[in-house]
Amino acid sequence: MSAERSPEEIRAEIEGTREELADTAAALALKADVKGRAQDRVQEIKSDVKEKVADVTPDSPGDAAQSVQSAAKRNPVPTAAIGAAVIVLALGYLIYRRRS
Repeated sequence: MSAERSPEEIRAEIEGTREELADTAAALALKADVKGRAQDRVQEIKSDVKEKVADVTPDSPGDAAQSVQSAAKRNPVPTAAIGAAVIVLALGYLIYRRRS
């Protein structure tokens, strides 16, 4: 620090230091507000989930059928395996009922 600084320079430096201190205090207050930060995070997660649900859920039964159909076309082997499992379970149930 030089002795040649003018009072205006000193005042400007003091004002800059005050602004930095105010910013630091505000940042610390934000970090200290754990409850507020947790509530903000909960709201973010809720909105993310709502967006994902909106993307997944169809608007009508026709959309649901179209969605299932396109998924079956993209993954024919798992779809066939699921279909075969359903048939085997249905046949097993019918055979069990006839024997009882």
